Amino acid sequence: MLQGCYTALVTPFRGQDGEAVDFQALEKLVEFQIAGGLSGVLAMGTTGESPTLDWEEHSEVTARVKEFTGDRCTVIAGTGSNCTAEAISSTRHAARHGIGAILLVEPYYNGPSSIEIRREYMGPIAEAFPQIEVIPYVIPGRSGTQLLPEDLALMHRQYDNVNTVKEASGSLENMRRTRQCCGPSFQILSGDDDRTFDMMADEQIRAAGVISVISNVAPAAVQQMTEALLEGRVEEGRGLHEALKPLFGIVTVKTQEQSPWGERLCKARNPLPIKTLMRILGMPVGPCRRPLGRMTRRGVEVVLGAARKVWNDNPEILRPVGRAFEVDVEERLLDPAALEGLFYEDE
Repeated sequence: MLQGCYTALVTPFRGQDGEAVDFQALEKLVEFQIAGGLSGVLAMGTTGESPTLDWEEHSEVTARVKEFTGDRCTVIAGTGSNCTAEAISSTRHAARHGIGAILLVEPYYNGPSSIEIRREYMGPIAEAFPQIEVIPYVIPGRSGTQLLPEDLALMHRQYDNVNTVKEASGSLENMRRTRQCCGPSFQILSGDDDRTFDMMADEQIRAAGVISVISNVAPAAVQQMTEALLEGRVEEGRGLHEALKPLFGIVTVKTQEQSPWGERLCKARNPLPIKTLMRILGMPVGPCRRPLGRMTRRGVEVVLGAARKVWNDNPEILRPVGRAFEVDVEERLLDPAALEGLFYEDE
């Protein structure tokens, strides 16, 4: 049974443009997560920049995360693709390394129907690996398609290893329909940090936890929030949600930026903002890999403002970062030098 907080790990890189994975840094990040007492980690999700790693790198990151964690927490491997054969190959690799759960993102760009997603992609993988828990990842905003609750329920009925979904549709009604179709024992995990409280507190959804981006910097606090809600301590969970809310708001950062022809929208999407925050805090993550680059100056100010608010109001949320990585969090949040190289200069 998957419940609680599972951190969607960033992938740390070395080099100015992220030429190589930094496995020494990856181990430190994993240890930080485990020290936070979370339920588990996800290797090679979107937050891990999986689209920009080749399959050899992808497989090695997955294997190393399992090696670093041992049996101390659950490891979920992101093995999804828009090609079923590739997803099967990646899942086979995860199985060889003793990983017991995989995350299958909806097939992006080629956009099969919900029936095709079930019959030609997720179903065959669930059938081929009955010993592994298969977690469909519903995220139409990124994939351009959607596994619907009805097809999810058919898979849950047909395969003993389809018992959980990562839900990032953005629609509470879709989640309620999932609960209606899949039944009371099915596990719904939030795929959006800012919706986790609502999903867990809603009696028609009853989510079991979250696969979180923000827990990269605050694993203990996010885990505590999910535990409080699972145990019925709703007001305690609400308080933690409110304390974390500024950070939840920076998973994606939108700013209006000037051009010679007027303003245009700049949307810095995950994992760029969280990696920017981690670099500000002194965590060893390195840059994003192209085509992700840097935030704008305004975008960095949004990230910095959120972190400063959390530090001023609830410093205990970020204090573990200082202990784990031997940095002065307050000093870094106030030091302009900590922002060097993190944003594009004005165009």
